[in-house]
Amino acid sequence: MSLYHIIKPEIDFPEGTDEHDERVYTKARENFDLFQEKGWLVEDAKENYYVYAQTMNGKTQYGLVVGAWVEDYMNGVIKKHELTRRDKEEDRMKHVRVNNANIEPVFFAYPSQKEINDIVAKYTKEKPVYSFIAPLDGFGHEFWIIDNEADIRRITELFAAMPALYIADGHHRSAAAALVGDEKRKQNPNHRGDEEYNFFMAVCFPANQLTIIDYNRVVKDLNGLSDEEFLKKLSEDFIVEKKGTEIFKPSRLHEFSLYLGGNWYSLVAKPGTYNDNDPIGVLDVTISSNLILDKILGIKDLRSDKRIDFVGGIRGLGELKKRVDSGEMKVALALYPVSMKQLIDIADTGNIMPPKTTWFEPKLRSGLVIHKLS
Repeated sequence: MSLYHIIKPEIDFPEGTDEHDERVYTKARENFDLFQEKGWLVEDAKENYYVYAQTMNGKTQYGLVVGAWVEDYMNGVIKKHELTRRDKEEDRMKHVRVNNANIEPVFFAYPSQKEINDIVAKYTKEKPVYSFIAPLDGFGHEFWIIDNEADIRRITELFAAMPALYIADGHHRSAAAALVGDEKRKQNPNHRGDEEYNFFMAVCFPANQLTIIDYNRVVKDLNGLSDEEFLKKLSEDFIVEKKGTEIFKPSRLHEFSLYLGGNWYSLVAKPGTYNDNDPIGVLDVTISSNLILDKILGIKDLRSDKRIDFVGGIRGLGELKKRVDSGEMKVALALYPVSMKQLIDIADTGNIMPPKTTWFEPKLRSGLVIHKLS
């Protein structure tokens, strides 16, 4: 009964089968139909909103599962902060096309609204439809149905009045879902605008409830430099302070943590090495990319260079230490996390964040709700 049979149907084929094989996509649709035939997925009789709550480390965020309008994505009302790759878009587009459904939700943020919060709170006082603790990470997931017509109408009105929504996580899935909806619009000579394909599934959270965690870097070599030469070059743009063998975590913007040769170091960017008035220049990922990865280590393209890897902060700084101590990597760099305000500022100014900037936790669970396009 695992949703992997639909979202990763390559598990039904011999090991080594290409996940982009046409048979794999076809199998996804077969399994989707089978899940419905067996009653494992049951369609609601009417349109509802849903509340999806996630709890991590004692903190709960409350999202609304909605149908986002394709036209808003195309016109930039739904705002992006990352570039997407066409090959990854096309893979997800095939999946949406073959299933004629959004199987996996995307993750949006919106400016917090007291009235929406109050409506959500009314439902979350009741017993949830689903409630479980995920076994691997211990995060809690709860789910309620908003089926009152007056509440549905009011939520729709409140969202209609918002100037923008922001993609937090799932840029490729958002693009794929919107592009398939746009394709269907163009293919339908009797298009009206209210068909299901005009909408794609998103979970929208108030921005002030979300946590972005650090997204860190590990590098295989020092570009021909000794440890001492590397540290000396760092001191041109950073105040470098040795912290010893205990794990050191950056505690503020423009402070970095470096692990090299069994020791942790604090790096603080010197004034004049960054521009706090530039929404991209102020980011620590920009500072570290320009002044460390590019200038000293010769890493120009974070997307393609094989000498660098990225580690989500959910794994802790111990993971960075482990990968350097094992000899797999030479040096690790930990960053202070981006704020939601920075993300929104970048999206509002039409800018794009550097690769591997944001890491959101908890991740959305697939399978709690699915949106059919017919």
